[in-house]
Amino acid sequence: MDIHVVRPGDTMYRLAQQYGVPMERLIQDNQLENPSQLVVGQTIVVQHPELTHTVRAGDSLYSIAQMHSTTAAQLLRNNPALQGRDLIYPGQTIVVKYTSRPRGSLTVNAYAYPYIDRGLLRATLPYLSQLTPFTYRFDGDDLIPLQDEVLVSAALQSRVVPVLHLSNLNEQEQFSGELAHELLEDEEEQRELIEEILETIDRRGYRGVDVDFEFVRAEDAQSYARFLARLRRSLTSRGLPLMAALAPKTSPNQPGRLYEGIDYHLIAQSVDFALLMTYEWGNLTSPPMAVAPLPQVRQVVEYALTEFYPNQLYLGVPNYGYDWTLPYREGTQARSLSNVEAVRLAWDRRSAIRYDETAQAPWFRYVDDQGREHEVWFEDARSIQAKLNLAFDYGLYGVGVWNLDRPFPQGWAVVNAMAQIRSEM
Repeated sequence: MDIHVVRPGDTMYRLAQQYGVPMERLIQDNQLENPSQLVVGQTIVVQHPELTHTVRAGDSLYSIAQMHSTTAAQLLRNNPALQGRDLIYPGQTIVVKYTSRPRGSLTVNAYAYPYIDRGLLRATLPYLSQLTPFTYRFDGDDLIPLQDEVLVSAALQSRVVPVLHLSNLNEQEQFSGELAHELLEDEEEQRELIEEILETIDRRGYRGVDVDFEFVRAEDAQSYARFLARLRRSLTSRGLPLMAALAPKTSPNQPGRLYEGIDYHLIAQSVDFALLMTYEWGNLTSPPMAVAPLPQVRQVVEYALTEFYPNQLYLGVPNYGYDWTLPYREGTQARSLSNVEAVRLAWDRRSAIRYDETAQAPWFRYVDDQGREHEVWFEDARSIQAKLNLAFDYGLYGVGVWNLDRPFPQGWAVVNAMAQIRSEM
């Protein structure tokens, strides 16, 4: 795999000639909406086919996979133009193998809201090991239902493990330390909630649980770890794993409401896996900066490895960016946008994309119709490659993507090129 950074004068035709790859392949692999609109600084993922198959009458992805000792899921990953469907026709060229070799194996988890576009879900499922619908909430000992049937069914049909997500979101869709506190001080409510979780697992077909409690009070740190251990015992008896999504700490006594109730040492003994939520340095209310700057992400991983084994850890990866109005003023909010939308915005505003080598993230500035200056930070093929390299460098078990609801074809192309994606079913 090559990652080409667009220069002035580049066209898809010239890139195809430069890399010896058909232009249509470049367009398909990057899912470019308008191939003639290339932005200086934009990335283009270039993959070099090593083995292809020309479809014959009667072929299916399954039969082609058997013929070449691979899987239908791998063929879907290698051919994103199929959009996750086994709809092929005689004469079509299917990429069986690329020349690039993965650095190693990763379990790939991703979150999705129940209302995710169904076509986007179908196209993305081949790149996943696990799918986590967001989110089951609770009120006391009652688990609040989630319209997750379509997501769980789609995951199981694609041989992707569905994971039940439990959070302390309240009715206002905010993480509530008070809601967590009320549960954590009442063992009977915990018992009844765990029973409801187990019943939901059986009814829906979930194959694991991810608990994401945020803004846990400092005085509840031990109670939270005990609750996780209690839930884990119930899951272990069924052969199912427990994961906890953790605020990105860099030291054991890190101050702040987000961190004080999350004790990495205690939680490491209470769960099977942990997902490090290594994003949101740049956020809705922060000054402009990278969402997941690599030095800070590395600090979190290095601290986590003092309490967890590498094969317990998932690295959180953001699938979005932010657009801030300048000059930044405290109390103002940025606008969230997709990575694809960021590139489109750079084109519309005739802005070149830059790359911060320290943060390992792309960014640009533009002026809107009212004459206001903006700064945008997002993710591209280079920044995803940097995060995956970090996960491999530290021997982590997997990555967890927040979230699937926005398309990012380049990101998944990089994942496919760099990782042997584990199948856990």
